Amino acid sequence: MQEEQIREVLNAHWKASADGDANAEHDIYHDDAICDYPQSGERILGRKNLQALRSHHPGKPSGFQVKRILGKGDLWITEYTIVYQGRPAFTVSIMEFRDGKVAHETQYFADPFEAPSWRSQWVQRIA
Repeated sequence: MQEEQIREVLNAHWKASADGDANAEHDIYHDDAICDYPQSGERILGRKNLQALRSHHPGKPSGFQVKRILGKGDLWITEYTIVYQGRPAFTVSIMEFRDGKVAHETQYFADPFEAPSWRSQWVQRIA
């Protein structure tokens, strides 16, 4: 699969995620895909389990914004913000493709925090 095709598949995946279309969202995964959530120590085995888990999330996302997608070959990274119950979660998804579908994904979720004033002289604020 060419990189342009993978980018199109990723764009369709993230759009389906934002739209709440669980079937289209999970078309990107192999049936035996693995998804890891390192921060909670969880591993989801298989596309069906991943779709079921996400479909039963009690705090359905109310906002979704892709910041950027970077990748080459079979390794692709997406940075995005997802809003759950009014709170943004800054998220990184690392996807490893096999034969045009995701075989392994690792997702990291981070809560926003207030920047400490002591470092303000060396930083620039971003949105």
